[in-house]
Amino acid sequence: MLQPKKRKFKYGLKKVPKGIATRGFSLQGAYGLKAMKHARVTARQIEACRSSIRRSMKRAGKLLIRIFPHNPISAKPQEVRMGKGKGSIDRHVAMVRPGAILFDIDGVPLDVAKQALDIAAAKLPMQVKFVEKGVF
Repeated sequence: MLQPKKRKFKYGLKKVPKGIATRGFSLQGAYGLKAMKHARVTARQIEACRSSIRRSMKRAGKLLIRIFPHNPISAKPQEVRMGKGKGSIDRHVAMVRPGAILFDIDGVPLDVAKQALDIAAAKLPMQVKFVEKGVF
């Protein structure tokens, strides 16, 4: 799964995605999946989308993952009393803003790309939209 190789500090601040995407909103390939709402996407969700897209495209074409889970989220175990410090890092998440392109596909026909990205959209915790190059 995706996670940073090295961090300057062990824990990060609790970030909340606000506003709209100021970068990463233009397509690199022919088709893409665009976020319509704010969300935190975990590394597991990104990996599930990646594997389902590759499987439905039958490993043809090119897939670009445009988000990366940089932010660590800590959690304490169940039924642990308050205090005794911050919990250990549980997972890494990517903060996604509306308008950001999550996945790009190139080198496959429109129907194959649409089917692959529809399957991936079901695995994400937010509303997304299928977009084509030149058609917004």
